[in-house]
Parts: sequence; structure tokens; C-alpha cells
Amino acid sequence: MRLGRRLVLLTAVTTLLGGPVAAIAAISPAASAATTGAPSAAANQGWVRCADLSPGTPENVYLYPFGNPQHPIMLMHEGYGSVTEYMPVAAGQYTLAMRPPGASSSSPPSVSTSFMVSVGSNYTVASIGTATTRRLKVLQDQMTAPRGHVLVRVIQASSKQPQVTVSVGSDVLARQLAFGSASQYQAIKPGSPTVTFSAPGGHAAMPVTLAEGSVHTIVVLDAASGLKIDNVTDAAGSMDTPMGGAATGLGGTAPGGAAPYLAPWLATLVGGLLLAAVGVFGLRRSRRTVPRP
Repeated sequence: MRLGRRLVLLTAVTTLLGGPVAAIAAISPAASAATTGAPSAAANQGWVRCADLSPGTPENVYLYPFGNPQHPIMLMHEGYGSVTEYMPVAAGQYTLAMRPPGASSSSPPSVSTSFMVSVGSNYTVASIGTATTRRLKVLQDQMTAPRGHVLVRVIQASSKQPQVTVSVGSDVLARQLAFGSASQYQAIKPGSPTVTFSAPGGHAAMPVTLAEGSVHTIVVLDAASGLKIDNVTDAAGSMDTPMGGAATGLGGTAPGGAAPYLAPWLATLVGGLLLAAVGVFGLRRSRRTVPRP
């Protein structure tokens, strides 16, 4: 009889002990995944953005998995010099196609290219050239700079100037950079230097702010007269190395992120209280059954 009661109590303890853990997992699925080692939703993602660096009428941009144009993602460009935000996509091979505004998504593209998106990598797909010479250039972006430095590169998108030389303060980033080309990232000191572009037929200068740890793409564009400078921030940077690329969402600061750490402690606390209650109950029963002398 006593054995049966103890089994009932033990079953109750086990059920109640599992309750808080199950409740936490139900409230926070991410917590359950973290405790079991399951991959996060962004574990198989890369990031892609588009840059319209072609003077003239902007075209619609379609992105779809390679060989499967049935459900493309359409990115609308705002015109020459515009750059979209990074968009998360599943890792794999993609085709990016440009079509005139109003054209069907199944019509032959005016220009297209295919490229591979790797896990955790960022890419800029730039449309460069005039309306008759437009082409797509895929660039892999860096998202972290060496400690105490800034990473800067240059894209030469001025169709009026065949070559330009670009300097940031006293640092020369590119010499005689040809139209449609991009320089490699270069590490320089942070600060507020002046970016200078020089070419046989034009000159431009603009002060920029380069925060420590940030990553930038300086773009040379045509202006109504001469050259124009655009400073695109690839990554804002921080003192800590980010756990992923741009646009990764809340990550470790998401609400409820502490649930995986609370679950074991809460379960232990509840279990301890229940076991103590069982012990007190058993002690009282023992005292009641002791025969009097």
C-alpha cells in the first residue's frame, strides 16, 4: 500500500517537473531549439542587395532561384545611384534579370546574370553602363573591419569619365580606376576625412564620416556637371564582431532570449520544492504509524 502511494507521488513529481519545461518550450520555440542544438532560421541564409549605377531609364530587377523563374522576387530601382537594402535569401544559385518597366516577368530580359549565394555572405549586384551597354556586376561584400580601422572600397560608375583616381584624406584608394570597375577593400583609420575624385574632365570632393569598425563603398557617379560622390554604408560596425551579416533581425537581443537559461533553474526549483513536500508528507505518515510503547 505504501509502495503504491509512493509511486503515485513520484509520478506526480515527474509530471509537475516536466510541466514548467514544456510550458517554456511552448512559449518560446526558439528556446527549445537552442537547448537541443537545432539550427536557427537564418543558418542557411545569405544577403543580396542591388545597385542601379546605369544612367538612363531605371529597369525592374527580378531575382529567382536558378532555373526556376516561376515565382521571382521583384526589386524596384529608384533610378541611377540608388541602392536597395540587403535582402535575406536562402543559400544557393540565383539568376538576376532586368526588364523595362511594364514588361512581363516572363519576357526576355534586357540583361541577366547568375551567381551563387553562400551561407552568411553578403553581395551587391550592380547594374553598370549606359542603356546600350548595361551589364550586371556581382560583388562580394565584407561586413567587418579590423579593430581600430575602417574598410573602404570604390566603384567607378561614371560613364563620362573613363578613369578616375580616388583618395580618402591622404590614403589613395584607387589610381586610374576604369569605368565599371571596383577596387578591393582597403583598411584606413576612422575619422572625418575628405573623399577626393580626380579625372581629366572632372573633379569632386566631399567630407565623409567613417566610424571605427564600419565598412563603406564609395561610388563615383555622373552629375549634371562633373562628378558626384555617394558614400554607401555596407556595415555600420561595432566594437564586437557581429554574429552574421546585415539585416539578421533581433538575434540574441530578441524578447524571450533568456528562456533557455531559465528553464533548467526553474525546473530544478520546482522539483526541489515538490521533493521537499513529499519528504514532509512521508515523515508525517511515518510518525503516525510508529506503535506507542
